[in-house]
Amino acid sequence: MAIGGGSGALASTPANLNAVRETMDVLLEISRILNTGLDVETLSICVRLCEQGINPEALSSVIKELRKATEA
Repeated sequence: MAIGGGSGALASTPANLNAVRETMDVLLEISRILNTGLDVETLSICVRLCEQGINPEALSSVIKELRKATEA
């Protein structure tokens, strides 16, 4: 099941929508505990990218580099 709220049939039932919301809530809490600085929209985008096969470590590196570039 796609966590990011994809267009699949599984995400359309109320029970599955609740599961997706709960999963995103847990991921957001983990993100906050780890002090990632990601808001819910950005975290959702990251999850969807990972679901599409993007390497999470590479994605993390890109986010870090973008943050460095905006600070400079």
